[in-house]
Amino acid sequence: MTVERTASPPAAQPSEQGFPPVSVLPPRGAPGGYRFPARRRTAARGFPALPLLIADATAVLAVTPVLPHPLLTAPLLLAVLWLNAHASLYRPVAAPAVMEEIPAVCARITVSWCALAALVAALSPTHALSVRTLLTGCALQAAASCTGRGAVHCRRRRTLACHPAAALVVGPACTAQRVAAALLRRTGCGLRPVGIVADDATDGEGLPVLSTQEEVQRAVIQNGVRAVLVVRPASEHGPQLGELAEAGCALWEVDADVPAYDRAGSTGYQDVGGTAFDLSEVPFRRQVRAPWPCAARERIAGFSCRRLDTGRRYDSPAKRVFDVLVSGVLLVLGAPVLLACAVALRVSEGPGVVFRQERVGKDGRPFTLLKFRTYRPADLHEAATRWSVAGERSMSPVCRFLRRSSLDELPQLWNVFRGDMSLVGPRPERPYFVVGFSQTHPGYTARHRMRTGITGLAQILGLRGDTSIEDRVRFDNAYIDDWSLWQDICILLRTAAALMRPTGS
Repeated sequence: MTVERTASPPAAQPSEQGFPPVSVLPPRGAPGGYRFPARRRTAARGFPALPLLIADATAVLAVTPVLPHPLLTAPLLLAVLWLNAHASLYRPVAAPAVMEEIPAVCARITVSWCALAALVAALSPTHALSVRTLLTGCALQAAASCTGRGAVHCRRRRTLACHPAAALVVGPACTAQRVAAALLRRTGCGLRPVGIVADDATDGEGLPVLSTQEEVQRAVIQNGVRAVLVVRPASEHGPQLGELAEAGCALWEVDADVPAYDRAGSTGYQDVGGTAFDLSEVPFRRQVRAPWPCAARERIAGFSCRRLDTGRRYDSPAKRVFDVLVSGVLLVLGAPVLLACAVALRVSEGPGVVFRQERVGKDGRPFTLLKFRTYRPADLHEAATRWSVAGERSMSPVCRFLRRSSLDELPQLWNVFRGDMSLVGPRPERPYFVVGFSQTHPGYTARHRMRTGITGLAQILGLRGDTSIEDRVRFDNAYIDDWSLWQDICILLRTAAALMRPTGS
């Protein structure tokens, strides 16, 4: 989306009169706002993976005598740990139980031994593992691993029962009170609700209802809250949940609805993430997205739940390395093009070739975005508050060409190289519009979990210029939730193909 356009906001978007009169975001931690305590370890639900890792490693060491050579222990250990981690066997669970893990653990041990046998047979056929060795090794390691994991889970269950974690329940007051009462009756679930976070108060008995940010902050500090149960729908509490996550609270999404049974005998699990018997009518689960990616469903006090993965790093080292390498190469190879564009603009438009504008990046931090100047706003207020520039007829041929070919975006490669932006990500917007869109479009703030980008999933789908902000928010968050390096490569390839058919920025 081009930043300097001066048309009215797109349909169904807030008008300028509805936005705050200021064009800057309040700084993080500014006086007047509430702040939760500094991030701490979540001891109740965020169990460290170290005990399970030790149990699996010990099981591998226990079968070392079975191997023809001790050096084969290393590749076997790496294979088992990688497969278990890829299957999320080290993630925190609501109700730890080794019986549910036995099939997955045994399957991955078998795969690891088969891979090791194939490797040995390929490198040294004379030392190939026999079938007896394979069966013995798999059986011994599976028994040792399941025994160790069982001991770890047993200790964790005792800890949960003896020292339940203080928790808050977020959602509609009546439903949240019902969930809290069920948790208090099930003392072995490891959670002890201490309050309800809701906008609507309820009459009668129950836990205190916290309706203000100050009350929530006080409850977190005084009770040492370490877990938050989010009862759907609770989308209006998104910013508050982000603060709770930063304070170190583990977030769990809870489905409090009981599946209904129709006359045909099929369940209505579509709304709670289950599978109905009539598969032809089951919608895709990924149509509705949470503010954060979620783990597989589990059970807390009989309620279906899943952990909201707030600790996920959306800007992985691989993405940053990819951005630096590609932007650096493009800056070097594209230097003649950059120079030609700058000279053409200097000759046709005069001084001021580079356009600088404040944008909002990752975690709400402002940065200065660079572009070639193709339009000169009347003043700073117009540059900060005008939505877009529709009057291309007033532009010179050089500016019109740069805009339609997207060559005016090339200086943003320097933003990528510096780390202000990424090659692929949600498009950055000005603070004035970020404030307004955050108030009117749920999920807009969640776009800032990742570095903003030159291009993105929303852009290659045509959501640029005067298009729906709601649609952009949905696709931007979908991209973040499903991020992978291969997805970035695909988006860049589709962007390059789109540039061959210039349609304007």
